[in-house]
Amino acid sequence: MAPFFIFVLLTVAQAKLGPDANYWMYAVKTVVGAWMVWEIWPLVKEMRWAFSWEAVAVGIGVCVIWVGLNPYYPMNHVFIQPSAGDKPWNPFEQYGAHSSLAWFYVAVRTLGSAIVVPPIEEIFYRSFLYRYFVRYNFLTLPLATFHVTSYIVTSSIFGFMHYQWLAGILCGMSYQWLVVRKGRLGDAMVAHGITNFLLGIWIVWKGDWQFW
Repeated sequence: MAPFFIFVLLTVAQAKLGPDANYWMYAVKTVVGAWMVWEIWPLVKEMRWAFSWEAVAVGIGVCVIWVGLNPYYPMNHVFIQPSAGDKPWNPFEQYGAHSSLAWFYVAVRTLGSAIVVPPIEEIFYRSFLYRYFVRYNFLTLPLATFHVTSYIVTSSIFGFMHYQWLAGILCGMSYQWLVVRKGRLGDAMVAHGITNFLLGIWIVWKGDWQFW
């Protein structure tokens, strides 16, 4: 649980320290997140990447859903505010169209969201929270267990932690389905990483900075 909550606190701080902090704090958060994953990797055996065709399909599908649904529902203004006070996260606008610093921040965010974020979020939502709602001693509950109430509640919590809440709920449901189907966490980690990486490519390619 600790890496997730520390990551969230750093995210909150990122939005509170001014426009520049929205960028350099993301880099700091990514480094701290990578260090936390490194430290708990030997302790949490479930946190292991696992490739499968289902993981690839879900990862691509969720990215398509995330982008495709965006114009058709209101965003989550209740819990989440767009970065930097309604100003999209766009390092090229902040530092210049040809700035090497801007490209550095784009690379950090793309790789950080694809490699660092998935293990932190998946171990919290799909392993801990999903099973904790079913059984206090959650480690005794197999990952392959399907519990409809926890499935809906956990996916909804995950969704409302995002600005694109509806896509987030469907995303959470898809990743949890992978965990239950495979009986392991690694496929959801891979799917999550693929989704975030492809979304990063889309954002930079299309200049669709609202997703960051």
